[in-house]
Order: sequence, then structure tokens, then C-alpha cells
Amino acid sequence: MASTRKREARFGDRAELLDFLLEVTAVTSSTIDLDDLLHKLTQIIRRVVPVDLFAILLYSDVRRGLRIRHSVGHREDVIRNLLIPLDEGITGIAASARMPMLVNDVRTNPHYLHVVDAVRSELAVPMVARGRLVGVIDLQSTRLNAYTPEDSALVQLVASRVASSILNARAFRQIERQNRTLRTLTRLSQQLSSILELDELLNAIATSVRGLINYDSFGIFLLDAEREVLRHKFSLRYDERVNLDNIPLGSGITGNAARDRQIIRVEDTQNDPRYIEVTRGIRSEISVPLIHKDKLVGIMDLESERVGFFTQEHEQTLQLLAPLIAQSLVNAKLYDEIATTNERMEYDLAAAREAQSLLLPREAPQIPGLDIAVLARPAHEISGDVYDFVEHGDEYSAILFGDVSGKSAAAALYGAMVSGLFRTIAPRRRSPAQLMTTLNRVLLERRVGGRYLTLIVMLWDPATGAFTISNAGNTPPLVVRGGEVIMPHLEGVPLGLLGGTQYDETAFQTQPGDLVVLYSDGIQDQTGPDESEYGILHLAPLLKCLYTRSVQEIAEGILADVDRYRQDVPIADDQTLVIIKVKEPTPA
Repeated sequence: MASTRKREARFGDRAELLDFLLEVTAVTSSTIDLDDLLHKLTQIIRRVVPVDLFAILLYSDVRRGLRIRHSVGHREDVIRNLLIPLDEGITGIAASARMPMLVNDVRTNPHYLHVVDAVRSELAVPMVARGRLVGVIDLQSTRLNAYTPEDSALVQLVASRVASSILNARAFRQIERQNRTLRTLTRLSQQLSSILELDELLNAIATSVRGLINYDSFGIFLLDAEREVLRHKFSLRYDERVNLDNIPLGSGITGNAARDRQIIRVEDTQNDPRYIEVTRGIRSEISVPLIHKDKLVGIMDLESERVGFFTQEHEQTLQLLAPLIAQSLVNAKLYDEIATTNERMEYDLAAAREAQSLLLPREAPQIPGLDIAVLARPAHEISGDVYDFVEHGDEYSAILFGDVSGKSAAAALYGAMVSGLFRTIAPRRRSPAQLMTTLNRVLLERRVGGRYLTLIVMLWDPATGAFTISNAGNTPPLVVRGGEVIMPHLEGVPLGLLGGTQYDETAFQTQPGDLVVLYSDGIQDQTGPDESEYGILHLAPLLKCLYTRSVQEIAEGILADVDRYRQDVPIADDQTLVIIKVKEPTPA
């Protein structure tokens, strides 16, 4: 009878329970931020079920186990290091069986993992969505018989309503992380190509990598081939500089990665005989060879205090970064030589500027069914942004818009090469996705250092009023229709990075009066005096105000608004706009 009285005190009638479940649904559907969602879920459950320790554990397919993602009462070392395989512990069994586990006295249960000695009762409820295990909600109490079947049923109801929201939030976070990675790759390439002083370069590398992977320790070692050692150049422990010894080739994880010229990723340093402890508390490590023109330049080494912190995704990201970092280090070492040829470089830059002015369209083309305006200003003398138009009579037109990694002459010449290839390939490739695939293959055959580019290709069919769009890592276009901003979801890997990449395409049916805005990273990444970015939060409301004006006025209005935002802050990246407005159909 005690449990019945407790339930009646919690929900006086069925209507109150229904109101509670509606609140759960409303709260969990109000956010796609994973941390915010788990925090709200914790508050909801703790309000109706008493707990001393609470945890939401999420399942990792890569690690084949459960990790604490949000908790109350658990020690920090438990949160950082605990990995529960399926079929181990009460939570692991609940996850494996996909059934709740209610244990009134954990001392009598052989599966209980003794993390906190004072715990007496535990309730573990799995979360399952679309046939996939999402994780486990785990409640623990220091009292015997703390939880009832009614508590289990209530938490099950909550779990069934939040599992899909958690799955969606994790998917959204992964997409955001991928987009951030691509943007950071582009920004890092541009930044590193302009830094030639070694210490400044190393600080920039450490900061940029931390923007992608939240390491606890970071180091750069450069190869001394004559003495067969890795010379320590730069290390951070948290945010403080530290000095480390040189490392012989073949010694430790870093030395082995250098000798074998292979990435080494260690999930638990305590179980790897190659690991040599230099700083206390390190539990996982990844060492990445920096290779330029088939020669080992050095090693980039990341460490974490968490077991299994570095993932396959981290390894792939660092693999993409490594050639850029290797090339930037080589450039820094050759700084004196480059400085002596500055006059020649100025001459070459002037020639490249003149060539670019001849190659890029000087004015927007007259494409049936569209009004187009183009406005571009480089961060320096010439731009690494690229845009072009290929018309195929009245049948269709292809529009190219992209951003080459790096700045100045090299980026401009690379962009000119892309534009030339585009004009050659576009008439023979009616599909934007096929055009992307062909461009990627040709660019890899003509690979220039660490150069690559993000790109959007749009095919306009005036007969149907539809765009067919394919994206290779560029910023998706914004569409304004009736004063509302639409952001199509488009993804893809930049061109010139990975072989065998296949690209998708999507059709977008326009309506008369639709405004399509293509804008480079230099627009959204432009910072103001407080170092905050202009971003989509400023651009989208502006377009709602400008969309009824002419395309030229819209382009000029955007750059004017960016200038008001940045005030005296210099333009950091090339800023290019292609503004397209769909015309009203001509009466027959």
C-alpha cells in the first residue's frame, strides 16, 4: 500500500499523469541541443522519482559500450573513464535485453558494478528509438527498496518519449561537427598559408586543432633526420606551454608513428607497451605523421585523460589536416628564402591579378528566367573565391560558386584552373553530381600541394523553373520566398581532397520572385570589434528587408551591412556574392 500512496501523492489522477507526459513531450521537442535536452530530462525525472545518483548513459557503436553523458552525484573520474560493455552491470544488462532492470538490494545482485559503496537500490531503463539502442537512464539510491514497479513504468514512459529526441540531437550534433570541421579546414588552410613565423604558426595550429578536438595535451615534434630523433618544438598541457625531451625514432608511441609513418591511435595507454609516461594522467593518445612531398616533416601528438577519447572520426579529421600542417611547417622553415624573393612574388602577384580579372566574368550573364548580380572583393590583392557561368542556349545554364583553400596568387590560379575545367566539363555533364565527381577526379590528377576547394554547382532549367544543386562542402545558398528565409540542407566533401568520392544532388523548385543568395565564408565569418562573427543571424534578417529590391541593390546592401558590422576590423577573407532572382514568367 505504501507504493500506491506514493504514486497517488505524485499524480492525483490520470489527468495529472497525462499532463506530465505532455510536458515531457513538449520539453524534449523544444530543443535539438543535446546538453540542454539531457539537462531538462534530468530535471523532469528527479522531480518525480527520488534519486541519490543519476546518470544518462549513451551507447557508442564504435566503443561497443555505454558512457555517462550527463549525471548527478557521480565522481568526475567515473564520468571520464567508465565504459560499460553490454551484458555487464545492471545498466549493461538492461541495455542488452532492452528491458528495465529494477534491483531493490544491489548487494544481492552479482551484476552490480561497485562504483559507490553506499548504493543499495538501482533502476536502469533502456532508451530505444527506431529499433536502435540509444542509451540507458540509470537511477540509484542509498535506501533499500527505493524504487517501485510504478517508478519503473513511469521512467519507461519518459524514456519512450525522449529516445527519438536524443537520437535526433546526436545526429544534429554530428552534422554540426562535420560542418564545423569543413569550415575549420578551410579557415585553417587560409590562416596557415599566411603565417611564416614558426612560433606563431605552432600556436595557431594548436588553437585550430583544439577547435575540432578537445585534447588535454598537444605537441609538435620536427624530424632531425641526421640524428634520427624527433626534436620537441611545441607542447601544450591544457593551455600552458611545457617543455619535453627529444624522442628517438622508434621510441614510444610518437617515435613509432614517425618510424612507421603511420597514424597510431591508442585507446588505453596503460594497456599499450609502447607508451612512455611523460605527463601524469594520460589515458589515450593519437600520433599523426606530418608528411610533405613524401618526406616526414614531424609528428603531431594529441593526448587525453579519458580512456578511448580519440575516435575514428578524429583520426580521419587529423589525416586531412596533416598535409596542410606539414606544408605550413615547411613554408615556415623556408621563410628567409621566401623573403629574399619578395620582389619577384610581387611581380607574379600583379600578373595573377591581371589574369584573374580576365578569367572571371566581368558582369553577370543574361540567363533566361533569372536576374543575376555579382559582387566580389578580395581580402588581399586577389581573391581565392571562384564563380562562373556556362550557358547552353535556352536549354539550361550551369552556375559555379566556390572557395579555394588559401589566399592570394596560388589560390587564384587554382581557381582559374577550376573555372577552365568547369567550362570544359559542364557542357558534357548535365548532372551537377556527375560534374562534381568528374571535377574531383581531374583535380586529384592535377593535385597542387594541399590545395582543395569547396564548391556549389547549380543547374538552372528555365523550362521548369527548377535548380538542380550539388554541394562539395560549401556554404549552402539562402533562399528568400515571400519574406521567409529557407535554408536547403546540402552536404558534401570538398573537391581535391579524397579520391572515389561520390556526390549527391537535389532539385529545388523555384517560384517567381524567389531570391537565391550564394555567399562566401568571408561574409558569414567576418568579425566585428567584439570578435563575434557576422554569421547567418545577421544575414537572414537583412535579406527579409532587402529581397524586394533589385539584385544589384541587394548585393550592395549586404556588403554595406557587413561593413557597418565590422567597423574598423579588416576584411579577413575574400567576400563574394552571387545574387539570383527568379523572374515572373513572360506572358505568351
